[in-house]
Amino acid sequence: MSEESSVTSHYGYLSVAMTTKEDGRMQNVDGKSSASINFYVQCAVVVIGVVGMAGNALILYALVASKQHKKHVLIVNQNALDLFSSFSLVVTYTARLCNIQLSGTSGYWLCITLLSGIFVWVGIVGSVVNLASITIDRYMKVVRNKQLRPWAIKSATAFAWFAGIVSNTPYMLETTGVINGKCYRWILYKSHAAKIFSLTWYIVAYYIVILAIFIYCYGRILIVIRHQATVMASHSHSHESNTSHIQSHRIQTNVIKTMILVSAFYAIAWLPVYLYYAFIMIEPNLTYASSFWYASIFISFFYTSANPFIYATKFDPVRRILRGMIPWKKNTSSVQSTGTHIS
Repeated sequence: MSEESSVTSHYGYLSVAMTTKEDGRMQNVDGKSSASINFYVQCAVVVIGVVGMAGNALILYALVASKQHKKHVLIVNQNALDLFSSFSLVVTYTARLCNIQLSGTSGYWLCITLLSGIFVWVGIVGSVVNLASITIDRYMKVVRNKQLRPWAIKSATAFAWFAGIVSNTPYMLETTGVINGKCYRWILYKSHAAKIFSLTWYIVAYYIVILAIFIYCYGRILIVIRHQATVMASHSHSHESNTSHIQSHRIQTNVIKTMILVSAFYAIAWLPVYLYYAFIMIEPNLTYASSFWYASIFISFFYTSANPFIYATKFDPVRRILRGMIPWKKNTSSVQSTGTHIS
């Protein structure tokens, strides 16, 4: 029995294109051009990860410094998950660039724990689940006028991490392995039916359902906010006591607008990836080595590193802290305060 046929009989179904039997090795048929594109994409992903780490760490600092971390626990958890996935991106893709030859038990464990990118996907899936929790939390506060209890908030933060681990680890162990010193990640399905089931689950659970939550909850929230704004505008001239209520409403609206933008960015950035998953189910010969796949995964990872900039520009408490960290802003503020004191 040839080496290729023995591998195929072991895994049942390989969703990776294999080449000639002359040298006894297995590699992608796309050749050097695909390898070259893959190299540059991995370098770009490392840069994205570094930017994401710095950005999310800065936002976490600003949330703590502005004393918003206790008020917005789920948003803190969101940034913590994005920071974790950004750090994992850097470590995982740096290791992949080293092109390590794997062998034995140590090679297998290195493949499934590091090269597979399992920690990256734990953070990404956890971030998506947490984003849905934030949406539901905002919906309950604005539409239902109910405050989630602290234990429910803590449970939601823990569930996001739990969901990321549980939904990815069994899938990764089932579809990842070492063949001839190379780590094949997330593609060694037992059958074509197993492949279709797994991809369908991911598309439905982490895109369609999440998108439905965003549309329904934020749609209802915007309707309620618009009604509240109309009511407050009609009473603003006759009741000065409404000032604090108006200020609270503005803060709440600011948070909601920020999260709507983050949610919309998720829907746009991850759409190409899930479309490619759908194409793979329709056309089994497609592999994860096409230019479209590289572009899709690049955009999706860019989402994680770009999120901090949304918080920095749209979330007022964070924006004030970050402005105070800019040297020339500090000097301007001190000059203004000194001038005011002298006069």
